[in-house]
Amino acid sequence: MSESGDDAALREIAERLRECESAVAFTGAGISTESGITDFRSPGGVWSRHQPVYFHDFLASHEARVRYWSMKKEAHPEFASARPNVAHEVLARLERDGPLRAVITQNIDGLHREAGSEHVLELHGNGRIVMCLECPRRYPAGEIFERMERESIDVPTCDDCGGLLKPATVSFGQNLPHEVFTEAELVSRTCGVYLSIGSSLVVQPAAGLPVLAKQHGAYLAIINREPTPIDGLADRLVRTPIGDALRRIDELYGAA
Repeated sequence: MSESGDDAALREIAERLRECESAVAFTGAGISTESGITDFRSPGGVWSRHQPVYFHDFLASHEARVRYWSMKKEAHPEFASARPNVAHEVLARLERDGPLRAVITQNIDGLHREAGSEHVLELHGNGRIVMCLECPRRYPAGEIFERMERESIDVPTCDDCGGLLKPATVSFGQNLPHEVFTEAELVSRTCGVYLSIGSSLVVQPAAGLPVLAKQHGAYLAIINREPTPIDGLADRLVRTPIGDALRRIDELYGAA
């Protein structure tokens, strides 16, 4: 196995996709930076300016809820204006017309669904939805942020029951959604090709899914600008920009 970002590597990945019966894509923040969404961990990202609020603190402390919602309010305009880029669109096409059976994503931006992907396993939830923690009520996130601005509210509550509202995302100290993660493990164990795209592969337990796929015989390709802790397991490494890499894979896949 040799590291390569050249056309030969992308050609091989496209060939493997043509030959396999089932493929899975695992995506991280890097796939959405070309849509204008800043990686939370990068310099200038939200976490470089704010201390994360743990879930138990959110539940216990009004002050923590104020800090949490202030951070979310700051990030919302970027989310609201973001649109799927070519990488999201290629994965949607590979699901519709090719072997891709699922997209497992660490992202909370909802861009895979907006691009047309249907089988999306959102490990960390979806920031475009706000949920009540006491009743089944759900709200579009934009509606809640508009209300906060209009009524000068620091911490919004549910119209139906008065319960605490929170974006439908996994906070620090919260477990990943069990059913979603169980399905992600299943598709990872049973696919022929596994594409890890734009993930640093350092956040557990999600980062263990590409390893699980490789252990069960999948061809593993890692497409990421920076090295990851599991590069040594990959059959192919691609360092070119994600949009360019996925566009080229799409061209090569369709050229057969």
